[in-house]
Amino acid sequence: MTGIGTLVNAGAILLGGLLGGLVVPRVPDRVREGILRALGLGVILIGLKMAWPADDRLLLLGLLSLAMGTALGELGDLEGRLQRMAARWETRFGGGGGELGRTLVRLSLLFCVGAMSITGALQDGLHGDPGILYAKAVLDGVTATIFASAVGPGVALTAVPVLLYQGALTLAAGAVAAVLSPAAIAAIGVVGGLLVMAIGISMTGAAEIPVANLLPALVIAVPLATWDPLRYLGL
Repeated sequence: MTGIGTLVNAGAILLGGLLGGLVVPRVPDRVREGILRALGLGVILIGLKMAWPADDRLLLLGLLSLAMGTALGELGDLEGRLQRMAARWETRFGGGGGELGRTLVRLSLLFCVGAMSITGALQDGLHGDPGILYAKAVLDGVTATIFASAVGPGVALTAVPVLLYQGALTLAAGAVAAVLSPAAIAAIGVVGGLLVMAIGISMTGAAEIPVANLLPALVIAVPLATWDPLRYLGL
């Protein structure tokens, strides 16, 4: 069922917010960071499974798309733009709301403005595979629990923007799937897997990868897979 990943994701945030606010004691930052680093290993594995297709041509096209997309993202400084936009929204909407208000805005941005939201929604809408969003549900649920233990069960409200944002992306991806070639859809899956691996690596602290700068690769993968320049190389 297309969209189930977003429903599970929002449900995990709702449950985590309620449990953290009503049951779980305050979690030290050191413990929180350790948990998220450990979960990053699972995210890497999910990305690896996505990015390793049976057809080696798709992997080569995915790597080529990633290189070209990263060049565009770095030139446009997408990561920096997203961070500045998030900072402006946090100042505008969370500045006068006390600790809970600031936390709600901060978490809403954290849960929505990220590569995992986009790749997960695309994977669910194009392939009917909610695996990325299931993994994101675990991460977001744990994060909501930790923050709710500090500021209260109001954190559960951040499930609403996730439901609306990711749900809209998933439905849009499902509509676009009808006009994309099978090769283009498969290439998007490969590039999405590489992006998810980058997210996992960043979570573990092994390297700080500006994943937002890689996002243009998802768009470039479509014409590249359709045109297939590798055929001119005899591959």
